[in-house]
Amino acid sequence: MGIPEQIRGDNPFISLEFFPPRTTEAVPAFCETVERLMRLKPLFAAVTCGAGGGGATTTLQTARDLAEQYGITVMPHVTCVRNSVESVESLVAEIRECGFRNVLAVRGDFPEGQESAPEGLQYASDLVRRIRELDTGLNVGVAAYPDAHPESPSIESDIDSLLRKFESGASFAVTQLFFDNRKYFDLVERLARKGCSRLVIPSVLPIRSLGQVRRLMKICSTPIPGKLLAALEEADARGGDAAVREVGADYAAAQVRSLVDQGAPGVHLYPFNRAGLCLDVVERAGLLP
Repeated sequence: MGIPEQIRGDNPFISLEFFPPRTTEAVPAFCETVERLMRLKPLFAAVTCGAGGGGATTTLQTARDLAEQYGITVMPHVTCVRNSVESVESLVAEIRECGFRNVLAVRGDFPEGQESAPEGLQYASDLVRRIRELDTGLNVGVAAYPDAHPESPSIESDIDSLLRKFESGASFAVTQLFFDNRKYFDLVERLARKGCSRLVIPSVLPIRSLGQVRRLMKICSTPIPGKLLAALEEADARGGDAAVREVGADYAAAQVRSLVDQGAPGVHLYPFNRAGLCLDVVERAGLLP
């Protein structure tokens, strides 16, 4: 079943994002993390292409293991930068063979030494169109950017890019992380004004360290509210990562609670292949099953 069809309006959901274990030695800890997070009864689990595209297992192998061992809906990521127009055909065939009915189509971050996407797959909308040509039964999700993509000249231009993804055949979107809930609701409202009511799932990052925040700010250019950054810096000076984690957990829990209270269908969380903080956030938000 497609992810949009599984959503019940009066029952907010939690979904999770994993990356393939980077080493064989990391696999047991990964399995333990997943086992603990199943307590959240996630609507689906997304599986990224992993940092730098490497890992002890592939995206599809990790997705297959999650589906077989835990019986949950999985959504493997498919990127432009690691494929060609031709290779997408074999990839979609493998996805179909695995029994997956949902994928997330993104351009992806360029590997070191690569500066452009392959010919014919310059944009995520190209990838969406290609996947839909090959399998009309797949539910294709795409990325949305409440703070606009770093390469977009404006919010309005970014909304138009998202609309092109939907017009190419995407049926839903999952946002990039953000720290200001107003940005998410503004994105949904802007889409509605253009006649689009497709599902947009908000993503929340539970902050675990000041270093993590600074790294992510460089990678995805997501602005962080000044008051939150000041609170994190004060906590770090006072008690290091443990104190930062407390501030991050409280902030993420408030974000999650506010999102669902204001009408978001659910929330997508980034555990970074660790369980404790996400479990804590969902419990503090009052959404623990």
